[in-house]
Amino acid sequence: MQYFSSSHERSHIFGGIGMAPAAQHPLQAVLVWEGLTGKFFLVDDKYRVVRTIDVMDQPGAKYAALFAICDPTFAAKGSIPRLSDAGKLMALAAHADHRNADADITAAVERLLKIENTYPVPKEEFRDTPLFDCGVTSAVGTTAAALLTERMFRIFAETAVRELPQGIPLRISGGCGLNCDWNAEWADLGHFSDVFVPPCANDTGSAIGTAVDAQTTLTGSPHIDWNVYGGLDFVRDQVPDPTRWSHRSLDHDALSTALSAGRVVAWVQGRWEIGPRALGNRSLLADAFSAASKDRLNEIKQREDYRPIAPCARVEDLATAFDRDFEDPYMLYFRRVRDTRLKAVTHVDGSARVQTVSEKSNAALHRLLGAVAAQRGTGVLCNTSLNFNGHGFINRTSDLVAYCEARGVSDMVIGQDWYQRVEGA
Repeated sequence: MQYFSSSHERSHIFGGIGMAPAAQHPLQAVLVWEGLTGKFFLVDDKYRVVRTIDVMDQPGAKYAALFAICDPTFAAKGSIPRLSDAGKLMALAAHADHRNADADITAAVERLLKIENTYPVPKEEFRDTPLFDCGVTSAVGTTAAALLTERMFRIFAETAVRELPQGIPLRISGGCGLNCDWNAEWADLGHFSDVFVPPCANDTGSAIGTAVDAQTTLTGSPHIDWNVYGGLDFVRDQVPDPTRWSHRSLDHDALSTALSAGRVVAWVQGRWEIGPRALGNRSLLADAFSAASKDRLNEIKQREDYRPIAPCARVEDLATAFDRDFEDPYMLYFRRVRDTRLKAVTHVDGSARVQTVSEKSNAALHRLLGAVAAQRGTGVLCNTSLNFNGHGFINRTSDLVAYCEARGVSDMVIGQDWYQRVEGA
């Protein structure tokens, strides 16, 4: 029997390389930035790491630590960073302009960037700064979030321009690869020939990366065939109670009308998505034209009201609805919203994290978006993940029914079956 041993860092390196479009490169760069690691790796055409460039320890943890320092409910001593707070801070950063940071906020953020270890968060050390327990949604908190977001990217970008050859490809891995603002900035930097981010950039892709590392060692090639809808098939372990849920066959036009009327739909198709983001196979869908949809979805998801809701959009509508029409089927880049009607999916800074949908990438969702476009003029819907907090995607009828009944979701679509909650049930 043959055994293979890898490491967490190598799983990120080889996940980024192996899932990128297959091509031979004399050199390529891999950025691994996550909770613990913040490094560039230069990889040659034999897929050997020929240079490691240390940039920052614990970038993801430092990002989450700022939230903890500002949060009055986070203990001043002894608590480790909650990495889920990093996504919240990303949302809060859009509520302020980093250029408005005064000297005290700037000094506190620079102090945070220099901390060697955030396990536990050294919150007590920031008691003498305006950040301490200021409130994450306060002007101080959001300004600090915007400044940390800007400073962290600049530190990495300046290192890349200084240390890495221009014109080579960049592969991004680690949890910070889910920051759509940073991904857009990497693409716009102009230093790299192309930028690739896998949909499972965070630790959800570590198993794939470890397998790619083994494959590369054994065969010399890291490239794999993969599909973002590579999870398990949905398990129909029960039939929804007909006294509580009426059944009909899916009618895309009728479902579009229901969505326009404000109904929220649990949408289940095929296999679940790999990675942490719903991409139209395990999604909660809602009307993108009503601002009320954002609040309703955040209520259902039991999330803070400042969290944005992402859209899914037909590729045919990108140029009119947004400022850029490149395809992004994995929801990894920000763009600006052009269509002012899209109130539910426009973040406070005018941005949106769009999943682009084509007939090839997701035929079922594309067909529904086509029905929306026929009625509303633009094929865009709210799209957020169908899951219990802290758990993976819902994958059983019994769990789906329990979720919808507990959270007040009125409609479930499983394949071609449409279930509607019976009024008063």
